[in-house]
Amino acid sequence: MNAIASYFKFQERGTTFGTEVRAGLTTFAVMAYIIFLNPIILGVTKDGALVGPDPVAVGAGTALDAGIMTIAMGVIG
Repeated sequence: MNAIASYFKFQERGTTFGTEVRAGLTTFAVMAYIIFLNPIILGVTKDGALVGPDPVAVGAGTALDAGIMTIAMGVIG
């Protein structure tokens, strides 16, 4: 655990391993939620009718965008 803390410089950045794990789990939960919610927002009307783009394609596109942006933030950050 100390090797991880020293490698990522937790003390210098004012954080802990537990805080970083909770932040990662929160980010994962939000992304998993939006992957399923986005097709509903874009393709279902108030009365439940399916209109607009294919929900599977929207979910796949959302997941692909999330993956690409995660990699980009890792490389840039």
